[in-house]
Amino acid sequence: MADVSRYIKNLDYEHCKQLTHIVFGFVLLLFPFLSVYSLLAGSVFVLILLRYIPEESVLYCIVHDNPSYYSDQPKKPKIRSSYNLVVSITILLLIGAILDFTSYSYPLYVISGAFAISTFGVSTANYVNRKIVYKKYTLTLTSIIVLLGVSIITSFLSSSWIIFWQNTSTTYGMVFFISVIGAITGALFESIPSNIDTNFIVPLGCGMVMWMFAAFGYFVPPLQMSLAFIFSLLLGILAYKAGIADISALLSAALLGVLIIGFGDFFWFILLLMFFILGGIFTKYKYKYKESIGIAQSEGGIRSYENVLSNSTAALCLAIAYGIYPEYSSLIIFAYLGAVATATGDTLASEIGTTAKAKPRIITTLKPTYPGTDGAISVLGEVAAVSGSICIGLLAYLFGLVDNLLLSLVIGTAGGFIGTNIDSLIGATIQKKHFLSNSGVNFVATFAGALVSGILYILM
Repeated sequence: MADVSRYIKNLDYEHCKQLTHIVFGFVLLLFPFLSVYSLLAGSVFVLILLRYIPEESVLYCIVHDNPSYYSDQPKKPKIRSSYNLVVSITILLLIGAILDFTSYSYPLYVISGAFAISTFGVSTANYVNRKIVYKKYTLTLTSIIVLLGVSIITSFLSSSWIIFWQNTSTTYGMVFFISVIGAITGALFESIPSNIDTNFIVPLGCGMVMWMFAAFGYFVPPLQMSLAFIFSLLLGILAYKAGIADISALLSAALLGVLIIGFGDFFWFILLLMFFILGGIFTKYKYKYKESIGIAQSEGGIRSYENVLSNSTAALCLAIAYGIYPEYSSLIIFAYLGAVATATGDTLASEIGTTAKAKPRIITTLKPTYPGTDGAISVLGEVAAVSGSICIGLLAYLFGLVDNLLLSLVIGTAGGFIGTNIDSLIGATIQKKHFLSNSGVNFVATFAGALVSGILYILM
């Protein structure tokens, strides 16, 4: 026992934490044989136990912070991530217990899957990851692949373990579907810098997202889901290797790819991918000049999750709607076209328009202003927006998403152009007053472009 104690105390903080969480994950084997109330009571008991472990105990170095790891800090935190992990699982179990008294339900297999991702998946990836930056472990491409692989496998096995013993009507196809989505979601939360401990936010984020898709009752067959996952992940890795996306953007693109391919098809995702490719190319256009006047994309034009999600959420929602409401497929396709055209048009207008020799003008007053000012427009930028929108309309026809070239060009260009200028209008008003960030403006504008194209389709 003394040797075990010495070994545990000699482990560095990160390895100590990850090994503990992996071992803790095996409690999932008990889930099928206990009610949600018993599990909730057990998790509350563990929380109380973790709060009062004596310092002389071997478990203290597992539950509480290792002083040597935080030697440069005047005060070490009282409770570390093991406690936060149990808190998050307790919250999920509490939601399940409350909903048990309503007509809704929070399936135990969803909670189990989220728990597996947070313990086996995240902890295994962090355990094998040895890259340290400023005394904090930073995810690498290798650790991300490990995280995704282990998370999918363990989430699927733990959820399947529950539906097997509880004899529910849930299919293994549904379990695999939400396991893939949950794994990517967990990896994304793990990659996003935050002051909130990821051991708290990852289980909650995975649990909520997996629950939402389970509630839809719609799933993509395992083979199709696997192909979508591999395809979108490889494209994300290529973007990362090409220096146009960071790890969080890679995972955001993978999540978008899985869902858009799953609910739409491959060409839906490829059309959206064309926006990222064009954006990446024109971000590099006269980059040194844009950098010299202080308006260049930060970090050499590398995109993060914020850029990916703010420009793609509208497209993602429409792709999901296409899968769930096929009776409105034509309307949804043209709205999707407007969302992607707006994202493309706005990006090209920003990256090309700011290099114009003539001074841009504020869209609300048409007074001259400086390049890069929120709400600034230029003739070159407007031409770039139209060109980008036309490109998306043409590609939508070539990819077979629509069968009428003229309609695709007209509706796509109109939606993209109007959406881009709505972006500028919001930038000159709401963003200028700091009510919205640039990502928030992009988010609103792409939905506006989708709405414009949808209305035009109905009218035409």
